[in-house]
Amino acid sequence: MDFIDFLKNNLSHVLPLLVAGAFAIVIIAERTKSLFFSYPLRDSKGFFDKVQELVFAGRTAEAVQLCEQQGQKPVAKVVRAALMRAHLPDDAIEQGIALELADATRHIQKRTSFVATIANVATLLGLLGTIAGLIASFAAVAHADAQQKSALLSAGISTAMNATMLGLAIAIPCMIAFAVLTNKANRIIGDLEDAGLKTLDVLKLRYYSMETEETPSVGETLSSLKPTMNGEKAALRRVA
Repeated sequence: MDFIDFLKNNLSHVLPLLVAGAFAIVIIAERTKSLFFSYPLRDSKGFFDKVQELVFAGRTAEAVQLCEQQGQKPVAKVVRAALMRAHLPDDAIEQGIALELADATRHIQKRTSFVATIANVATLLGLLGTIAGLIASFAAVAHADAQQKSALLSAGISTAMNATMLGLAIAIPCMIAFAVLTNKANRIIGDLEDAGLKTLDVLKLRYYSMETEETPSVGETLSSLKPTMNGEKAALRRVA
């Protein structure tokens, strides 16, 4: 019995496996497109350099517009969430980053776990087909003539092995795809965390640089006090 005959003659065992494989293909294709093409930000270094330049120049609104131009890129959304709270205390900025990170993580990881589930289900369905084929073959042999036993037994074993092979043929690519997609998703989440930290650092540096500019130095303070001190000395001399 070849594999094509097995598919035709054992549709009740094959159909669930084919449906599981079809779902796996759709999910893997969608996740591959999202994780490798839709979510990553091109030239992320240039993007952060531009954001830092705009923030240091006091043009935070333009930095927000730059993030919005990136569409639904998760990194840009995290940076935008931080910039939108730039006028608030550090705790509020960190809270905004954490909220956006949680939302982005859900979108990045969604449906990926289904691939591993399908791999496990395909393996179990293959084993189920194997057991069903062996049961059918032994039941047929028990009531068959001596001349037919060998043919029936070989056909039943072939059916059982084909069921196992089909289940593994679906499960193995699913497990490989799950590992690749999970690794890519973790890398994107790591990039999001780095983006949040970098943006928070830029905002803090901008805040402290503004404080430094507004606070007079010791020399400037002494210089401003000299005329006052001279005037007080002259007044004391006149009184004396």
